[in-house]
Amino acid sequence: MTFGRLRIAVLNRNFSPTAGGAERYSIALVEQLAARHEIHVFAQSIEHNLPGVIYHRISMPMRRPRWVNQLWFATVTWWATRERRGPGVDIGFDVVHSHENTWHGNIQTVHVLPVKHNLFHGRTGWRLALRWVKVLTSPRLLAYLALEHWRYAAQPGRSVVATSGSLLSTFNATYPAASAMTTVITPGISLPDGPVVEAVRLDARQQLGLPADRPCILFIGNDFRKKGLQTLLEALRLLPEEVVLAVVGNSLQLSAFSKQINLAKLTSRVFFLGTLSDIRLAYRAADCLAHPTLEDTFAMVVLEAMAHGLPVIVSSAKYCGISGLLDDEINALLLGDPRDVVALSDGLRRVLGDGALKTKLAYAARAFAEKFKWSAIAAAQEKLYYAASEAKTKAR
Repeated sequence: MTFGRLRIAVLNRNFSPTAGGAERYSIALVEQLAARHEIHVFAQSIEHNLPGVIYHRISMPMRRPRWVNQLWFATVTWWATRERRGPGVDIGFDVVHSHENTWHGNIQTVHVLPVKHNLFHGRTGWRLALRWVKVLTSPRLLAYLALEHWRYAAQPGRSVVATSGSLLSTFNATYPAASAMTTVITPGISLPDGPVVEAVRLDARQQLGLPADRPCILFIGNDFRKKGLQTLLEALRLLPEEVVLAVVGNSLQLSAFSKQINLAKLTSRVFFLGTLSDIRLAYRAADCLAHPTLEDTFAMVVLEAMAHGLPVIVSSAKYCGISGLLDDEINALLLGDPRDVVALSDGLRRVLGDGALKTKLAYAARAFAEKFKWSAIAAAQEKLYYAASEAKTKAR
């Protein structure tokens, strides 16, 4: 296998650090590998500027319906990254890495549960028949399933990357024919210089407009419902009035949750911070992270919080991929049921009120995060790039 400089295309519709975990995963890999390779980013929204990276903005004739935009993005990026070789012409990429539901790409990174799994898992008999009727009468569902089917079809040099072991299991059960080309490469972390000292915490709170002297729980997510904000708000009502909650994320559900907060008389205790260009400020400001998610294939926010030495309370492995790697009461507190308000409030009460437990979890969290440095994660990804490039060359 030849190791040299590769020409790599990265496909991600929203190349922004404020968009979510999948986008931050993609951006971090680009930042780690840009010095060694020629990287081209193809995206519809770009909020990133790294010297040496070449950005290609893909048009968006219509934002909705989303499935039409997905087809558009897949088609335009296929055309832009296709190989054109002939007399005097040699245009193309050694590797095309897609973080999107596209039919092309040597490397396909899966960040979410497969559409096929969500539609059909656990359905039999008449329930399965009804679901097929729904699919066959929906251009949207047919488009998503077709894209996904082509995305995971075997091709020379193609690899499918799942971001957690639990996602890998689900993927292999859904697409068993693709299991031989599937591997796990988790998200990584850029470790802060050291534990957050009090002066840094106070400065972060001042910048974010948070109370300086009150215990602060952190919640991060753009899909408030799926990430469990409703349960967290109900748990907050059971905690002492001095405890506040900082919510980071840009959600279309903000209005509905604002009404819930007003009705629960929590207005003075909940701070909506929106999206942050520097998410590290939120980690520095908080006392702990609560992540009672109903579905997360990994949950980068948990790993990032742990890297900052924050105790974390997170849903169990049934709901959250990273929890399959965590040990309850050792480096995190795990929720058997993320909808259990009492269990969540009890866990938060323990973390905020028991200094010894908070310190223990903080040190163990930091030690756990040190195993996931982006440099090592990027090296594993780079091996796949070289293997894909070599297989592609042999297939020509």
